[in-house]
Amino acid sequence: MTAYAIAVLGTTPGAPHPDVLTYIERVQSTFAPYGGRFLVHGKKGEWVEGEPPGGIVMVEFPDLEAAHDWYASPAYQEILPLRTDHLPGSLVFLEGVPEAYDAGRTAAAMREA
Repeated sequence: MTAYAIAVLGTTPGAPHPDVLTYIERVQSTFAPYGGRFLVHGKKGEWVEGEPPGGIVMVEFPDLEAAHDWYASPAYQEILPLRTDHLPGSLVFLEGVPEAYDAGRTAAAMREA
């Protein structure tokens, strides 16, 4: 089932640190071998509820295993400190829902539990 890596990245005053720019230049090539692709990157959000947490990056992977394999890969681990040393953030992996997903059925099952 499709999985997503969603990063919420903080902001820093002024221009990004040069290491962060190097990270951005290199990151896409690290997830391509695992079937990953950007869905959201470098776009400003339109916040309709709550406070903006920072920048959002979303990458789609074929499944959770591919997302975990990408994160643990030597290529990604090599560049990860370029971002984490200079830009605060969080990363979560989420599994998508099946194409025929019905939230009403999920609510009904929760009511029965």
